[in-house]
Amino acid sequence: MIVAAALLLAVQSAITLNGTPGQGAAMTGQVPPGTTLTLDGQPVTVAPDGAFLIAFDRDAGPAATLLATLPDGRREVRTPTIAPRAWRIERLPTLPRVSQPSAEYQRRRAPELAQIAAARTRATDAQGWRQRFVWPVTGRIYGLFGSQRIYAGEPGAYHSGVDVARPTGTPVAAPADGVVILAAPAPFTLEGNLLMIDHGMGLNSAFLHLSRIDVKPGDRVAQGQTVGAIGATGRATGPHLHWSMKWHDARIDPLLLAGPMPQ
Repeated sequence: MIVAAALLLAVQSAITLNGTPGQGAAMTGQVPPGTTLTLDGQPVTVAPDGAFLIAFDRDAGPAATLLATLPDGRREVRTPTIAPRAWRIERLPTLPRVSQPSAEYQRRRAPELAQIAAARTRATDAQGWRQRFVWPVTGRIYGLFGSQRIYAGEPGAYHSGVDVARPTGTPVAAPADGVVILAAPAPFTLEGNLLMIDHGMGLNSAFLHLSRIDVKPGDRVAQGQTVGAIGATGRATGPHLHWSMKWHDARIDPLLLAGPMPQ
């Protein structure tokens, strides 16, 4: 009985999780080196030292299943409860959702989305995912991750990142170490001058509406390094930085990784 209890305790302590599970949140963890890990049936990359990263989409359900297969064949299951969040919802009962896109927009948009999708498939050995993220620019946050408008009862797309208002030309810094996976050679229809940085383990940042991009695909960047400047290119009502983040297909909240905006 005592031996069985000790074995059970060992299995239960094989997975260490750091952080709070919640919609739009990311967590790091640790398992014995050589462990195979899945989250809701999807493989999770485990570093040689046993460290890993997981995250939960803005619309993630109330629970997830993390399954570890240890080097000796034993299995451990953890089912973190994902905390819901109260998103900022604006209801516009008399306004239609969107206007009809132009033929020019439709012609340009498909190749742009293909470039973004291809960039996100590029896995690198970047280690920024291990760092505490910093804000790429400081200023007034006026657009929150997850906020959404309801047009005449029809939901619009939710806001995929955070918007920080600063003048055109304000330097933008890398929030963590990474490798540049996309530096748009010309402004995209919506994103304008778009820069994407991979931080490793499937985690990447996108910076939209830049006035300039100072790095090129394949460049390694260090946390705090200037990578571009704020602008109003693409579909933007004024100069600001839109910073969005994804872990594989899960959209996550940059504010949860970088913490409160410094004063």
